[in-house]
Formats: sequence, C-alpha cells, structure tokens
Amino acid sequence: MPLHESICYRDGTLYCESVPLDAIADAVGTPAYVYSAARIRANAARLQAAFAPLDAAVHYSLKANANLAIIRLLAALGLGMDAVSAGEIHRALHAGVAAERIVFAGVGKTPAELAYALEAGVGWINVESRDELHLLDRLAAQRGTWPRVALRLNPGVHARTHHHIATGHAGAKFGMDASTVAAILAQRGATPHVRIEGLHVHIGSQLGSVDETLTAVREAQALAGPYPDVRTLNIGGGFPVAYRDGDEYPPPEAFAEALRPHLVGWQAKLEPGRSIVADAGLLLISVLYVKHQGNSRFVIVDGSMTELIRPALYDAQHPVVPLRAAPATGSTIVAGPVCESADILHRGAALPTVNPGDRLAILVAGAYGMTMASNYNQRVRPPEVLVEGESWRIVRRRETWDDLLRLEESDTERGSLDPVPDT
Repeated sequence: MPLHESICYRDGTLYCESVPLDAIADAVGTPAYVYSAARIRANAARLQAAFAPLDAAVHYSLKANANLAIIRLLAALGLGMDAVSAGEIHRALHAGVAAERIVFAGVGKTPAELAYALEAGVGWINVESRDELHLLDRLAAQRGTWPRVALRLNPGVHARTHHHIATGHAGAKFGMDASTVAAILAQRGATPHVRIEGLHVHIGSQLGSVDETLTAVREAQALAGPYPDVRTLNIGGGFPVAYRDGDEYPPPEAFAEALRPHLVGWQAKLEPGRSIVADAGLLLISVLYVKHQGNSRFVIVDGSMTELIRPALYDAQHPVVPLRAAPATGSTIVAGPVCESADILHRGAALPTVNPGDRLAILVAGAYGMTMASNYNQRVRPPEVLVEGESWRIVRRRETWDDLLRLEESDTERGSLDPVPDT
C-alpha cells in the first residue's frame, strides 16, 4: 500500500507524522480529512529540485486542494498559484499570495472573471480561444492594462490516462489547434492590449509517459520559433501519483531530465497539483454496519461519495486500511450511506474483520477530495486537519445543518447578480 514516512504504521497503529490518527478521530469525529504538512513540503521540494536545472517557475494548481492553510504553506516555500476561476484567485489573494505570482487558466472564463483578474493584476492569463483573446484585449484596453498571455495549444496528443482527465487530444474542449495558434501569433497586432509571450501545453493528468509531453513541447516550440519574444513555455502539470501497489509511473525527475535539452533558452512554467498533495492526505471514516449479501461482504461506512467522489467519477481505487493493523480476511466492498448505487468507495478492499465503530483510512486522498466534495443528500462537508510533527489543528471546521440553510434564510432579498463575489 502507498504508505510513507509521514503516514505509516507504528506498533500496529496508523500515524500521520507523530500523531496517532485515532486521536484525531476521537477529537473531531469522522469523516474527516487529514493532511501531513511534512509530506506536502517534501513533495513540493522534490518537484522544485527536479526542475531547478531548468529554472522553472512552479505554480501550485489550486483545484487539487485549495485549503487556505495549504496555500499559505506552499506560498512560503516559494510556489506561485495556478487558478482556474476568479474564486480561486480571490482565495489565493486572501491567503496572502502576491497577484503577480498567480496564473489564471480555464477554458470558460467569464467577462466578469477576466475583469477581476485584470484589476487584481495577476501575473499571467492562459488564453484558450480566439474569442477569449479578443474579449481580454477589449477589457484590458478599457482598463489601460497590458496582461501577459500564454496561448493554450491543443497539440492533438492523446495522453495515456483516464479519458476524463486527458486534455490535449483533438476531441477535448481545451486549448486551440496549431493552425489557430499560428494565425494568432501572426496577427498579434489585432490585439494590441495583450502581450503574447508564451504558450501553454498541459495535456492531462496522471501522465503515464514523458513522450506525449515531449511531443507537445516540440509542437509548441515550432509554433513559437519565428517569434523571439515568445519564449515562455508552460507545460502544465499532470505528474502522476501511485494510488495502488504496483502502479508504475515516471517520477518528476524523468520529466525534468527529458525536457532539459529542449528547454534551453526558454522560461519554463509548471502547474502541479495532485503530485504535491495527493499522498499527503487521507480521509478518516468509521464503520457503521457489516453485512453479507450474495457473495460479497459489505462494510457500510460514514464516509461517502459526497466527501470523495473520485471512485464514482473516475473508477479511482484509493487504498482503504484499518487504523489498527491486522491481517486481511478477504475482499470487502466499502460502501457509503448516500442513496446512490455509485456510492462505493472500494470494490475489493483487503480488510481484516471489522465491526461497527472501527475506523478506517482512505489513503492518497489529499487531491480532488475536499475540493470536489458536495452536500448531496444534505450531508455536511467534513473538517480538514493539518498535522505538523506532534501537533495538529483544524484548518476547516465541519459544516453544520445550519450552514446548509444559511444562504437560503439570510439576505434572500439582497441577492446579487455579480458572478464574482466579494470583489
């Protein structure tokens, strides 16, 4: 199972750093997300070291996990932020990130979001269509600004990954094909209030090979070749994470080593997310009931697809382990309480005999867990806990039923049509 020095068993008890996870569960209840600060720092440092020879600027992808404490932790390490909505920009600014260290990406930015990004002064905007470029140019002209822009190239490369997280193939909604990018570069005078200084080639997540990334980089460089002032290349993120024993993926060092000879004379940018926070987080859950049905053993738990939707959405397999180590007694279906057949967290977990009240941990859940959580079935979202050595703190409290009513029962007469709140 993908355990490591920050999340591991000690004398048969599962720990996060120097804190037994049972102690956290006793204090905050379950379900609850728990993150290791040490592991987040180690993952970020590894990426920074791997790409240091390329002098690459690393921007953490907020969509992976946007907890304010994690943003602040990573910003203190020198990372910028990659935002895909005005809400993520607002959150990063609130956490103290300098606007010029924020890259604004996303295939469907609204006029209000682009205006907010311009007024905030974000460092870069990744543009995904000709229409967006012209809209941005008009908005910039109105404000007397000249934003730095990277054009997102869709290189027609089908990355070897799950089809829901492949973004660089011709059938994807992301980016522009090579002919469109070439035409925009040749006609930059048509958008005088944007400074097109780079290209962006993120092709997907959980990349199983460096080859597709190299192909995309070469195509981008060929397009930018005639324009010596277009020398920033944002290769996105997508660095893979092992969710199961036996998963074999190229490490970040392999991507850096393969890219190094191709990026001499270029300013490289990265947008990693999953590879920094995924294996630093876990979801604590408790057993509610155990039953046998057909030929299967079901363990019904208090965690669900509302806390962790990845198994239902991507057929993702997150390891499920007991907080107290014991030999496995067979394959178990770990199911949540939500009224959906898709609410299965693991279809074949190797678990020991468990009883109501026993606690489990779903591992490698630090990315796309809490950020994709919902209130379906009127379930409250769980707390988030950050562990640092022997201490831990709640960095987001558990929601309450009253929280779920508040937006409908307060200020209902004063609603706003502004899609970008608090600006």
